[in-house]
Order: sequence, then C-alpha cells, then structure tokens
Amino acid sequence: MWSPDITVAAVCERDGQFLLVEEKAKSTQNIVFNQPAGHIEEGESVIEAVIRETLEETCRHFTPEAVIGFYRLLAPNGKTYFRYTLCGQVSEVDPNAKLDDDIIRTHWLSLEQIKSSQQLRSPLVLGCIEDYLKGQRYPLEILREL
Repeated sequence: MWSPDITVAAVCERDGQFLLVEEKAKSTQNIVFNQPAGHIEEGESVIEAVIRETLEETCRHFTPEAVIGFYRLLAPNGKTYFRYTLCGQVSEVDPNAKLDDDIIRTHWLSLEQIKSSQQLRSPLVLGCIEDYLKGQRYPLEILREL
C-alpha cells in the first residue's frame, strides 16, 4: 500500500535573508540545508506542526502568516513527500529551547547563497523560496481541520 510522508516547512525571511537549518540527513548522513521542516505528528494540525518543527529546529517561535503552497516530491529513494509550506515571522532565539539532535546550526542566507549551495536537502528548498519571492500566498484559512 502506498504511504506518502506528510511534512511541513517554514519560510522565514528577514532583511532579504532566509532562515535555514544545517542538518545531518538521516537517510544519507550528508550535511544539508533545509527550511525548518518535518513530519506532521498524529493528532497535530498543519499549523501546530510547523510551529513545533520550527521551534525544535531553530529554537525560535514561528508565527504563521500565509500558505505558500502544497508540494509533491518523488525523492531519489522512491518515497513520495507531500509538503505544506507556510511563511511567517520568527522570534529571536529562545534561550530555554533546545535544538533537535540532527540540527548542527541555523543560518540566515541570501537567495544567492542558497542558489549556489550544492547541499540543499531537496529541490523543495529553493522552489518554496522562489514561490515566496513571486508573492505566492494563500490565507491560512484554506487549512481546514475537520
């Protein structure tokens, strides 16, 4: 039976730079850059998941403002990922929060730095940022939890 992974990601821009995490990919053990992102846990809404994942991966509190898009990725390992990507603002680092073990550090990177990186976790990283920069936004209300 086909079982895709359902994930969330946060696009956060500050002064023309984007918040990315440097992490060790579990599947390959490679060091990669990604938006704060992860799987939706059972019983969790999309918004709850993106807020939690951003805090766990950046030690920053995320305030969602809009949906950028819903993406489908067929990964090289054959898995299918569906990704809800939201944009919003983040707080300064919460000194009481702790980074996930797989996160090495966080970075604020320019679009040029991201485009030139050979270490993006997937094409979704740049694709979501490009959609954000095009002004692609949908209201949070399209995410209905029934």
